[in-house]
Amino acid sequence: MNTVVDRSLLQGATPFGGCGVLGADGMDGRDDVIRSACVSRYGQHDTIFFEGDCADTVCQVVEGAVMLYKLLPDGRRQVVELLGPGDVFGFAQGEFRDSSAETLTATRVRFYDRRQAERSCSFQRVIARQMLVQLEAMHEHAVLLGRMSAMERVARFLLRLAVHVAGETSEPEVVRLSMTRQEIADYLGLTIETVSRSFSELRRRGVIVLEKQDRVRIANQRAMEDLAIAC
Repeated sequence: MNTVVDRSLLQGATPFGGCGVLGADGMDGRDDVIRSACVSRYGQHDTIFFEGDCADTVCQVVEGAVMLYKLLPDGRRQVVELLGPGDVFGFAQGEFRDSSAETLTATRVRFYDRRQAERSCSFQRVIARQMLVQLEAMHEHAVLLGRMSAMERVARFLLRLAVHVAGETSEPEVVRLSMTRQEIADYLGLTIETVSRSFSELRRRGVIVLEKQDRVRIANQRAMEDLAIAC
């Protein structure tokens, strides 16, 4: 997968056509930033861009899931944000990306030209609303990392996923994990061993049932909620 996205993607990707602009209510379809937007498809665990790449585009998840992460000097990774359909990413104060982006599932990403986006008042209003939602999620993540035990972090993580799938499936208590145990550990600020022990302990207590490696059933919703708010 070529990770040099930016302006080359705007030239080589598929125009979004009838895909629609997620969350772009009130925007004028004649706006240059909308007309020039393009969509690219990625497989699972493809890199969209690396930290330090040129930040010539603003990105939006059309479908699928994306994680943003930063690498520490010693090679450790911290996943800083999880993104789903409608979420925007790829912003930078300067010329370069401040984090790397990788898909968790097969994903479509829409790319907007950054210079045109910065000139569009209607687009900036839409982005501002979306960023407020994501900012709240990041505040919650900061509390999770700073104040919760390992068990509480894992419980909160699973409960958050369960809330996201509620109403979208006939089994709202079933959580399908698109992340590996290592990726979950990198997001929760834990080791993979600690994540595995936490899953095992939740199973021992009867809070969850591990049906498959990527399929978790919440067997005791009340106990899960008690753990998730124990901080």
